[in-house]
Amino acid sequence: MTPTRLRSDAVLLAAADLAREALLEVAEPGTVGEHVGMVGVAERLATHYFVCTAAGYPGWSWAVTVARVPRGKVATVCETNLVPGPDALLSPAWVPYAERLAPGDLGPGDVLPRVEDDPNLMFGFEATGAEDEDAVALFELGLGRRRVLSPKGRSSAAARWAAGEGGPRSEIALRSSAKCRSCGYFLPMSGALRSMFGVCANEWSPSDGTVVTLDHGCGAHSETDAPQPRPEPMGTPIVDDSRLDIV
Repeated sequence: MTPTRLRSDAVLLAAADLAREALLEVAEPGTVGEHVGMVGVAERLATHYFVCTAAGYPGWSWAVTVARVPRGKVATVCETNLVPGPDALLSPAWVPYAERLAPGDLGPGDVLPRVEDDPNLMFGFEATGAEDEDAVALFELGLGRRRVLSPKGRSSAAARWAAGEGGPRSEIALRSSAKCRSCGYFLPMSGALRSMFGVCANEWSPSDGTVVTLDHGCGAHSETDAPQPRPEPMGTPIVDDSRLDIV
């Protein structure tokens, strides 16, 4: 911080000691450093700056705003505060609650704030022009739901599912010899997502009850089998009938 000195107001410029005294009354002892200058704020209003030497506030400065009345010869302290400089250590920017939450953060009893203009949703009775989408929307309206997934919301969900553990690039899918599309436990989804996704219904699979892509896979596929080891024949046992063991 390199404040410019206001030389046109001698009364305010001479109030540096008054500003320091005001700081000493509110600041932690030993944290008020040297005076670094004064900045004019308005007519008969200026701010004095002092180095803050507190260990937890590197790059910060103490600021004391002083003023005087017209033709006044005495300055008055208006306020004191701590202000950051260009290299000050600052706390992270505040993020609203709705934007702080990440997928998986919601726990029992938690409630998410309603998003009125959620781009992932649309009114169920709005026609989109796509026959399959409109049919689903009318069906959802009959269930009494005010909003259903919008094309953007459906596309976002599809991209998220495909990139997740139920997609084709997960480790278990890459090491699988067969895909979900040929598994008897694969339940295809209805609507527009039917051509890409389904739900696994195999209790032995790690994907049981979750959404998987048609090209996902695991070792619990209904049509694959584990190699059956062949029993190794035992050699002819050697019996020495000429030896008598006394018990």
